[in-house]
Amino acid sequence: MESFPYTFIKTYIIMKKTIAFYAIIFMVLAATFFTACNNNGSQSNKNTDSESQAINTQDSMKKVLAWGEYLAVHVAACIHCHSQRDFTKYSGPVVPGTEGEGGQKFDHNELDAIPGTIYSKNITPDSATGIGSWTDAEILRAITQGIRKNGDTLFPLMPYANFNHMAKSDLLSIIAYIRTLKPIKNEVPERQLMIPISIAYPAPALQPSVDGNVAPPETDSVKYGGYLVAMAGCSDCHTPYAKGQPDFSRMMAGGNTFNVGTFKVTSANLTPDSATGIGSWTETAFLEKFYIRRDEKGYNYNPGKQNTVMPVHDFSGMTDGDLKSVYAFLGTLKPVKNLVVKYPK
Repeated sequence: MESFPYTFIKTYIIMKKTIAFYAIIFMVLAATFFTACNNNGSQSNKNTDSESQAINTQDSMKKVLAWGEYLAVHVAACIHCHSQRDFTKYSGPVVPGTEGEGGQKFDHNELDAIPGTIYSKNITPDSATGIGSWTDAEILRAITQGIRKNGDTLFPLMPYANFNHMAKSDLLSIIAYIRTLKPIKNEVPERQLMIPISIAYPAPALQPSVDGNVAPPETDSVKYGGYLVAMAGCSDCHTPYAKGQPDFSRMMAGGNTFNVGTFKVTSANLTPDSATGIGSWTETAFLEKFYIRRDEKGYNYNPGKQNTVMPVHDFSGMTDGDLKSVYAFLGTLKPVKNLVVKYPK
């Protein structure tokens, strides 16, 4: 039989070993717990970073698409040419549901300068009749070089020469937006020209690449206004033609008569000539021409023969700042005296 001191010492030693053992276990468990917490925290941080990146990417894409829509609908006016328009309403707004389907007809009966009959192309993502199978690079080439996916050249009624000088970022935004259009199966008729396409293609001053193109700063109203005017193709309609060619010595002096069948209208003189152009217009008067078309009652009515081919309703969607820049640029043009009768008999 063990003595009390021996038994006490033995028990004490056993208790110390047991306490030490549990201390070690506790330390291991604690270390494991804190490691797990750190790992979870790290994983949580990673998840948070990934979510933030995803949100930023989505926000960036939304901004790109919104900007592309703004340009395609209200400035470059891709949609009003590549859709059907309702000329029973003022300025022929786009028929809902036809956005991008193409097939709009342009011919020499409407404007003498068009040497034949041309139809706008289907630019919806339909793979069979639109551009659904096209790459971004192929779409960009068509927009800026006038060359389709199959190698065919486009008649310069499609203003690829203007788009050739646009900022690449703006062009890519338009392409991104066009890809979101509803695919519409619509086989567009082939053009019928009265001249060889080689006479009209290529348009002058084409750059081989748009990679270096940038937009002027919006703070420079005149330069930025000129950029917008070129993108909108204002000169295509408002510069008079002579022998089928635009007379750039009378830039923006108006005088081209469009015969839509139900009405005739002549493009206005946009030069700052005080007597026959817009030289006497204030900025407020210029803006008001667009403001009144923003509201539905400003275009949703039948004007009869007092109509226009200019898509004023579309252009009215430009921001006030952009419209002011357009006005500023037009004021720098050479004044040209050219009296225009808006509605000829």
